[in-house]
Amino acid sequence: MTVATVDSVAEPRFQVAVVGVEPVLESRVTRLLGKQATVEAITTLRQLRRGPEASPMVVVLGASFAGPEVLEDALRQVAMLPTTGAVLLIDDDDPHIVRRAFRAGAFDVVTSGDPRELEAAIKDAVDQLSLRAAVPPASQGADEPGLARLITVFSPKGGSGKSVIACNLGVLLAQRSEGPVALIDADLQFGDVAVMLKLSPQHTIVDAVSAMHRLDVPLMRSLLDTHASGLLVLAAPREPAFGDQVQSSDMHRILELLRSFCSYVIVDTPTQFSDVALHLMEESDHLVLVAGMDVPSIKNMKIGLQTLKLLGTPSSKLRLVLNRANAKVGLDVSEVEKTLHLKADALLPSDILVPQSVNKGVPAVLGFPKSGFSRTLSSFADVLAPDLSKRGRKG
Repeated sequence: MTVATVDSVAEPRFQVAVVGVEPVLESRVTRLLGKQATVEAITTLRQLRRGPEASPMVVVLGASFAGPEVLEDALRQVAMLPTTGAVLLIDDDDPHIVRRAFRAGAFDVVTSGDPRELEAAIKDAVDQLSLRAAVPPASQGADEPGLARLITVFSPKGGSGKSVIACNLGVLLAQRSEGPVALIDADLQFGDVAVMLKLSPQHTIVDAVSAMHRLDVPLMRSLLDTHASGLLVLAAPREPAFGDQVQSSDMHRILELLRSFCSYVIVDTPTQFSDVALHLMEESDHLVLVAGMDVPSIKNMKIGLQTLKLLGTPSSKLRLVLNRANAKVGLDVSEVEKTLHLKADALLPSDILVPQSVNKGVPAVLGFPKSGFSRTLSSFADVLAPDLSKRGRKG
């Protein structure tokens, strides 16, 4: 057994138990953690014993635990202990093992060659465990009256400006709302929200799905990135293939948690009627439909509206936005409204400042708040959130 030196004044903040780890690496981690932790080597998980009020403990599992059945059994044992989580060490960065570990409940997976990488994973796990312990179940929002209003932004045609509108709406509402406002990038193959907001997300929606069996409000909060405006962002997967891991049931749970502590949740969707997108539309308080002023876009929107009608979507939740509405392209707004049998709620003007803002990673409502685009979108935000219309920017 190896125990980090602890003086009489500074008590260790957390505990670390290592199982099946090389003694050399164990010693290095002990030195790196210093007085913050006690580090103990055990030979079997049955030796783990915790009291109900114990400080956070991270169990480091060696590569011998990487097998499917062994790993799942080990993580089940760890999960039964209060304020305890696991980090898995592997020799090779095998994506199949990584995915299996996260799904089974591991807090992190690291390669065994870098002790500082392991140190960072341990401290991150401690932070998450501490956050979860600090929020009692009764205050996590599940039983609180009133859920966040859900605003889903959809377009059946790519290039309509859907993501630009979703990002700018999110920023506007975050500026005005006293409570948190979250933006989910549900375009699971090619989401651009993080790029448009100039974020480098540490986590994505895939991390939420991987931890679904233990996902709660504190863990959900830890997976969100915070934009300068205060907007909370759950990013899309980094690779298109990962999008297949997200099911409509997963999205339902994510929405349930976000709506329990947020005031508003905005969702940017793909351009297809996928199962996930249809679930979002069904749950929405407002379904913002974005169309460009061109024949293919209007044609797709008409088909989309017909589909929504067949699905029984109430017309009262539909909000039509015509983007680049002042473009001189031979289409008149009144003709478009007549074709779609739907009155436009917002006519966003074409403005060179908008693509410039996208390229800079600064939403137009922040970079160019007095532009026609920003003013029109601000008025549209008043329609979606009338209770915030007179509040303006926070601070």
